[in-house]
Amino acid sequence: MKIICIGRNYVEHIEELGNERPEHPIIFMKPDTSLLKNNEPFYHPDFSDSIHYEVEVLIKIKKEGKSIQKEFTKDYYDEIGLGIDFTARDWQAKAKEKGHPWEIAKAFNGSAPISHFVPKGNRDMTNINFSLERNGQEVQNGNTSLMLWPIDEIISYISKFILLKTGDIIFTGTPKGVGPIAIGDRLAGFLENEKMFDFEVK
Repeated sequence: MKIICIGRNYVEHIEELGNERPEHPIIFMKPDTSLLKNNEPFYHPDFSDSIHYEVEVLIKIKKEGKSIQKEFTKDYYDEIGLGIDFTARDWQAKAKEKGHPWEIAKAFNGSAPISHFVPKGNRDMTNINFSLERNGQEVQNGNTSLMLWPIDEIISYISKFILLKTGDIIFTGTPKGVGPIAIGDRLAGFLENEKMFDFEVK
């Protein structure tokens, strides 16, 4: 099982971090040791003073595929979820300054809390609302219509380079509003009006 993430997929998030708009989807990976499930608490690491939340819609791949044409990507998943791409922003800034990979800032233990998955059903995947609350206050609110690369394009693009396998999870990018967390915070994520996760930072 792989965790494949897409960076810089929402224009306003790109702008809030002062990044350049990419020509192609930015792909990075997280190991399975980054997963947090079942509302397990996230333990704030002592190596960073700037862990940021980034809420994202998730796709779970249901069958193996490579070089998938965009029109066929709907056949490769039938479940969606919600997750957080925790980022050590201080370490990411250091890596970016030196042109180094981001993994040190993205792939640490517990950096990928995920919700349960729900059926895709007849949802319009280009018009899904999702949000994140920190201590009961909404801090992020997005809609998949704002993606630079919609979900079908993401799956097709990834599959050109990386064989997708059953159970792989794709993080599809975060909207604006990212920010730091602190010990004692409670984070709750919503897909439309359904609460998908609710856990504590310790």
